[in-house]
Amino acid sequence: MKNTKLTSVKILDSLYEKFKLNTVNTKMTLQKLTNRSVDKFLQDKKYREEIETYDNLNVSGSNF
Repeated sequence: MKNTKLTSVKILDSLYEKFKLNTVNTKMTLQKLTNRSVDKFLQDKKYREEIETYDNLNVSGSNF
């Protein structure tokens, strides 16, 4: 896999379980979602602002 960077990212268990359930019969993967989200974040100012101000994840003591 040229042009890729192996990273370690922590994701909330509940979000990951919901993601798996919602994508079980699709071709969407967490890798696809991540790459597309990062690309859109870099390209779309409105999307970036929306993500930067999104505060519906309330995990005590986290950076989520």
